[in-house]
Amino acid sequence: MFFAAACSAHAQQAALPEVVVNEGATAPQADVSGFGDVPLRELPLSATVIDSKQLIGSGARRLADLTQFDSSVTDAYNSAGYWDYLTVRGFVLDNRFNYRREGLPISAETSIPLDNKERVEILRGTSGIQAGTSAPGGLVNYVVKRPTERDLRTVRIETTSRGSVLGALDLGGRFGENRQFGYRLNIASENLKPLTHNLDGNRNMFSLAADWRITRDSVLEFEVEQSRKTQPSQNGYSLLGGVLPAPVDPRINLNNQPWSQPSVFKALTGTVRFSQALNADWRWSAQIGQQRLKTDDRLAYAFGCGAEGNYDRYCSDGTFDVYDFRSENERRTQTAGSLNLKGNVMTGSVRHELGFGLLQSRVRNRFQDQAYNYAGTGNIWATAMVPPSPDAITPQTNRDERSTELSVQDAIRWNDRFTIWLGARHTRLDRSSIGNDGSDPTGYKQGVTTPWIAASYAIQAGLLAYASWGKGVESQIVPNRGDQYDNAGQALPALKSRQWELGIKGGNDAFNWQLAWFDISRPMTNLDACNRLGITPCEAKYDGRAVHRGLEAGAQWTQGPWRIGGSMTLMDAKRRGSIVEPASNGQWPTNVPKQVLRAQAAYRVPSVPGLEVAGQLSHEGRRNVLADGSITLPSWTRVDAVLRYDTKLRGVNTSWTLAVDNLFDRRYWKESPYQFGHVYLFPGAPRTLRLGLSIAL
Repeated sequence: MFFAAACSAHAQQAALPEVVVNEGATAPQADVSGFGDVPLRELPLSATVIDSKQLIGSGARRLADLTQFDSSVTDAYNSAGYWDYLTVRGFVLDNRFNYRREGLPISAETSIPLDNKERVEILRGTSGIQAGTSAPGGLVNYVVKRPTERDLRTVRIETTSRGSVLGALDLGGRFGENRQFGYRLNIASENLKPLTHNLDGNRNMFSLAADWRITRDSVLEFEVEQSRKTQPSQNGYSLLGGVLPAPVDPRINLNNQPWSQPSVFKALTGTVRFSQALNADWRWSAQIGQQRLKTDDRLAYAFGCGAEGNYDRYCSDGTFDVYDFRSENERRTQTAGSLNLKGNVMTGSVRHELGFGLLQSRVRNRFQDQAYNYAGTGNIWATAMVPPSPDAITPQTNRDERSTELSVQDAIRWNDRFTIWLGARHTRLDRSSIGNDGSDPTGYKQGVTTPWIAASYAIQAGLLAYASWGKGVESQIVPNRGDQYDNAGQALPALKSRQWELGIKGGNDAFNWQLAWFDISRPMTNLDACNRLGITPCEAKYDGRAVHRGLEAGAQWTQGPWRIGGSMTLMDAKRRGSIVEPASNGQWPTNVPKQVLRAQAAYRVPSVPGLEVAGQLSHEGRRNVLADGSITLPSWTRVDAVLRYDTKLRGVNTSWTLAVDNLFDRRYWKESPYQFGHVYLFPGAPRTLRLGLSIAL
């Protein structure tokens, strides 16, 4: 509260921006940028904002479903019944550090529902000024639905060709003598029946958001979300020896053992935020949030081929080793609080838009012994049954982390056209870990600073050119395995990535577009290579860099009955400077397509008011399955189709949706992640029908 004490007197014209959310409204700003008050089209960076209307219209249930909206975002081990991984600009986001909710850090090592999200923001590129530590690909921020100004009463029902059924309720509005109190209630329940055999499950979600406009200058906001999802999972297929198999039937379930149990994800998350305008130019806010996760992670885990001595793929004859994996009662708790001060200062004719922030967070992860036991031999036809081996005898590692982040930013507007953007974040880390049996304690403290600078120039109204340079940082500790690493348990120097970006964006309400070129350089370590190649002894250290360069283009056009949009990414990604594996230098990273195209088109039929026909095309180019490029995954293209009809039944607004995903029922390998030291192949989903009805009461 020291900001308020320092500036207690505020002018009569002081007021906070109204907390008003209208369902389906566009989201011209992105909080994930760090400059949430500035429209996205005026910022010198690249980001995608997917609003609630797009989330509902696409039938999205999970983060992995959102790759269709951005050509720079692709899958990275997205399995049914498990949590999501994303790749942005060729780098896999870290589920521990690259995710935010209402601007506060959260863990994405869980299932996160979208039913109560107003929008999902995806920042592309290094995120050093937005996050203390994070992988360089980007940052994801979930923004929850807030109270609406007008009363909202919406019921939504959806079903699929397999028999999944979703029921959702969305209520919002304001009340009180001066309508100073607002609320938003979201409830969802779904019976999950994917096309993959024997992966049925269910999920439930309840959320409540409320606010109190205490005065014209003061707003108190609150929200809480509780969710539960239970569903069996399965890992992907793999190479058969040294052969890439033809795409398999995606309905086959490799986790079909009689003793297989579903994974269970429970989450309770909430935030409280107070905002105060000090005068016409300055305001401060304080926010605190907590996330509590409980997970039971279970799987009949297909991993490697001991018979042939290959532990990163399946056997040549289609068999594989099966492990009984059970990690019960995983508990992850993250608590974060922030103070922010924002305002404007004039120095002569130059305007400074300043921001100061203090963020503190604490992570506490606790695990029990897990089962990871060899159970027998399975096969890709899912016909082999093996006995269970559920004894939890493998210790795990408990983790604690405290971080304090100080940030400052300044948008220096020299005139109506030219702006210099400056930002810096200093982070103090205190991390420790210890085996849940008390063994192998490690810990370290580290301080890192990540700067960012950009310049933008408005060539004319609706046309902006910009250039930026910034750093991101990752912090890594050597595994505490003295039998393999000479410096086991020690912290490596901070891994600092850097990014250059040049871009130009423009347009108006009918047509907008953006073109951006990026160059990201990320330090690499030899940890993965030492483990994978069995190098002993190994001194863990830097081992070259990953350099990703690319060109992104996107546009949206609306004219009369037509809506057309799309994006394209062309990328050159290479490993450079490796000493441990010199053969990898110049090679393309695994599971990163060389080009990606997303396109959407919609047409409102003039002769039938309320009727719209829409289509979606996704294309991803070839990608490496193995690091040496000896096996690659072919490119693939998928087409989806949607028919929407908005009408009134007995005076009630209703919206019907009939969608067909994978319209031509193409069979293809969708992605090839190298995950957990293993090559995996995930098939694309078969043709799926979805019917939805939304009623606005």
